[in-house]
Amino acid sequence: MTIQPTQFEVHPSSGVPIYLQIIEQINAMIAGGYLVEGDMLPSVRQMATELGVNPMTISKSYSKLEADEVVGRVRGKGMQVLKSAHSGNPQARMQELKPLMEQAIIRGRQLGLNDEQIQSVVKKLLREYKS
Repeated sequence: MTIQPTQFEVHPSSGVPIYLQIIEQINAMIAGGYLVEGDMLPSVRQMATELGVNPMTISKSYSKLEADEVVGRVRGKGMQVLKSAHSGNPQARMQELKPLMEQAIIRGRQLGLNDEQIQSVVKKLLREYKS
């Protein structure tokens, strides 16, 4: 299976470099079982075009993943998932999500939102991204 570039999202104003956002998303997809050993990543050109970023940014992401032995280069085909980068158990995945949720809660508090308002935003997003 080849994952589509449309399954990725980048946020240039987030403060997190785009190449790291891509790495984190690929690692999360592997940990969540959406990408498994043998799956192919989109080409650098496809990803760059779809996400509207410089191809060197995608190349940097893929190179780092390759150096970490998460993906490998398949001549003439692109990058292939080699192994799981993280433990696939739910507890480990929840721990990986926790810092992101903490950031969201802190931002919500800074915006003057109460618990119910923050939970409302989370519930709405969960409905929108229902798998």
